[in-house]
Amino acid sequence: MPERNLQSTLNSVCDNGTSTRADVEFLLAQGDRDSTRRIMHAADEVRSRYVGDGIVLRGIIEFSNYCRNTCAYCGLNTFNTNLARYRMTREQILESVGNIAEAGIKTVVLQSGEDRDLDPFWLAQVIEDIKDKFDMAVTLSVGEWSEDDYRLWRQAGGDRYLLKIETTNPTLYGLLHPGMSFEDRLRCLGDLKSLGYQTGSGSIVGLRNQTCGDLARDIVFFKEQDFDMLGIGPFIPHHRTPLADEPQGDLGLTLRTLSLARILTKDTHLPATTAVGVAGSGDAVRSALAAGANVVMLNFTPPAYKRFYEIYPGKDDSAHSSGQIIKEIETIAHTLGRYVSLSRADSLKQRNENMLQKQTLVREN
Repeated sequence: MPERNLQSTLNSVCDNGTSTRADVEFLLAQGDRDSTRRIMHAADEVRSRYVGDGIVLRGIIEFSNYCRNTCAYCGLNTFNTNLARYRMTREQILESVGNIAEAGIKTVVLQSGEDRDLDPFWLAQVIEDIKDKFDMAVTLSVGEWSEDDYRLWRQAGGDRYLLKIETTNPTLYGLLHPGMSFEDRLRCLGDLKSLGYQTGSGSIVGLRNQTCGDLARDIVFFKEQDFDMLGIGPFIPHHRTPLADEPQGDLGLTLRTLSLARILTKDTHLPATTAVGVAGSGDAVRSALAAGANVVMLNFTPPAYKRFYEIYPGKDDSAHSSGQIIKEIETIAHTLGRYVSLSRADSLKQRNENMLQKQTLVREN
């Protein structure tokens, strides 16, 4: 078998439809700085072609940190009795959504732990209130629920749903999620897509016992499922979890994973995740944007609660104004030759599919 070459393998992966999982695994394993830079550059070219130069802003509200699960990596796990728990009221959520709207942002992300006491009808009413009061897309990220609950929230006006797979290795998934089922997670993702949500997933890079082969399988899964959005970030150990003593996920491997997800999925929305910023230096968010990312999440959780939504430590809980943060992102965008977009930025899948169909008709005529 001939020795692999990085550039020829990268070219193969960039050519739509010719890549294999082995190709992706090989590229993920190239840990030197030059290889990472070349993979990031290829991803940035794909991003420019299929997504454009806009850096989309979303506003996130972490409205409850109660969680029924015992995920081995997450500080919200139900066994963490040292964490002060909270639930925001409907009025508090709507006030925070108003702050997002005032900043000009057109998407709110409502996120929580899997709160066993969450009333699905209460959340449906919150969604309806947001839709009545604000011209805004609503993304939900509240975990695994029944198809009926997902339908209720979709009918109330929910536009998008983010449910990360974390890993597509069923054995590793089981070790990380005691009492949970890999099949249930797949069922939920299928339900969400069938109900018409713009559906997102994603993975954690650097989990214990995870291999480059596992990450390659994740990326191929994302391509096959054709998700509308993906969240990819490094593992960050939390001192109140079973993985407290594990090393932090490698930032270079995270950037290669993000880049290859961009190259294979083409037009999926990819955020420069908060975890990337925590794991890297002050330049890490810029690096993620240079590696194919096109979305930045701004946290609008009230300061009184923000520090208690600690999935992992190190998140910025300071009270910077949204205006300050947007100016910082605009500065980063300028250095990359890009711009900040305040559009809704719905799924690009349908738009690009329609463009492809038009191009095909032109060629045929």
